[in-house]
Amino acid sequence: MKHFLSIYDCPREELDRIFAVTADLRARLRRGEAFTPLQGKSVALIFEKPSTRTRLSFEVGCYQLGAQPLFLSSSTTQMGRGEPIKDMARVMSGYCHAVMIRTFAQSALEEFARWGSIPVINGLTDLLHPCQVLADLQTVVDHFGGYTGKKVAWIGDGNNMANSWLNAAAKLPLDLSLACPPGYKPDPAIFERTKKEARGKIVLTEDPFVAAADADVVTTDVWTSMGNEGQEDKRRRAFGRYQVNAALMAKAKPGAIFLHCLPAHRGEEVTEEVIESPASFVWDEAENRLHVQKAIMVLLLKPEAEG
Repeated sequence: MKHFLSIYDCPREELDRIFAVTADLRARLRRGEAFTPLQGKSVALIFEKPSTRTRLSFEVGCYQLGAQPLFLSSSTTQMGRGEPIKDMARVMSGYCHAVMIRTFAQSALEEFARWGSIPVINGLTDLLHPCQVLADLQTVVDHFGGYTGKKVAWIGDGNNMANSWLNAAAKLPLDLSLACPPGYKPDPAIFERTKKEARGKIVLTEDPFVAAADADVVTTDVWTSMGNEGQEDKRRRAFGRYQVNAALMAKAKPGAIFLHCLPAHRGEEVTEEVIESPASFVWDEAENRLHVQKAIMVLLLKPEAEG
C-alpha cells in the first residue's frame, strides 16, 4: 500500500489486513502496552475543512505510535495564498514521512500523491470519506464477527459516505441498499462501477423502508454537510422522510445496529431514541477511527512492524 486515497484502491486482502492490524493495535492499547513503531517519524495533517474526530484521532494516533503530528490549516499556511499543490507536495516530502489531507476536491489529493514522494492518506474529500467507512466496517466486524453476507442500509444523502460505502461493496462480499431522495443520489460513475463489480446485492431506491428491510446495519449522515451551507431549508424538505427512527429500525433485522459518522443532528436524520438506544454503536464506531487510522499509518510507514 503506497497511499490510502480510496477504499476502491485496496483489494480485499489489504482491507482484511487493515482490520487485523486495527484489532491488534487496539488490544495493545487496552493492555497498556507501549507500541511506538513510528518513533522519529513526522506526519503532516493538512486541514482545509474543519474537524473534530479526524483531527483528534490522527493527532492522538500519531502520538501513540511515536510519531510527531504537525497540524496545518489553509488559513495559517501558504495553501491559503494559492501555492500550487505540486510545489507543496515536493517541499513537504523533504520534511515529513506522510501526510493526511482533509480537503474539498479528490483531484487535489490525487495531485499531491502524484507529485509528492511520501504516503498520502485521505482524511475526507467531497467525494470520499474512506477512513470513516473503514471504522464503520471495523465496528461491523467487531460486533458480528465479520462482514460477509451482511446487509448495510444507507439512509439519506448520496454523499462522500455513500460513495465510500459503494467502494467498499465493490471489494467486499456484503449487500448494500441506499435510500436517497431525488436529486441527492450517489456519484453515478461510482454506483455503476460497483453494480458491475460487487460481490453482493446493490440496490438504490428512494424508499428508506425498502432499503432498511432486513438490514444488519442502518447508517446515515447529516442532511446538510460541509459545503452545503445555505441549503438547510431545502434539504430538510427533501430529506424529511429519510429520518432513522424507531419505525425505520423496526424494518431491520432483530439485533441490527445503528451507525452514524457524527456529528449528529438529533431530530433530523436520526431521533434521540435511536442514537441513545442499545442498537446504537456510534461511540464504538467513533473510537475505531483512532485504531483504523493507526493501522493505516503503520502499514504505510512501517508494515514490517505488523507482519
